[in-house]
Amino acid sequence: MKCISVYTSDFELFSDIYEKVLETPLEENEEKQVEGVIVTESGSVPENYLNRMKQRPEVVVMKVKDKDITILQHRDVFEIFIPETENMVH
Repeated sequence: MKCISVYTSDFELFSDIYEKVLETPLEENEEKQVEGVIVTESGSVPENYLNRMKQRPEVVVMKVKDKDITILQHRDVFEIFIPETENMVH
């Protein structure tokens, strides 16, 4: 799964910029600002990381119903997990 980290604790602000974050082209480990909020492409994350984080009581788990996207919120960060496509062009 690809992980994009959004550094804010403000849910309303995150909701406002969520679509822009998904549309922002990011290279692995690249950092950009979207409306003043730091956004980082954190690279690939193993499935067990997502499962471990879901078990923690301080982590809020959200699912985007029409897409296979999971969002975790903990402390001052939202992590957006997006499935990586297997059919990459080489």
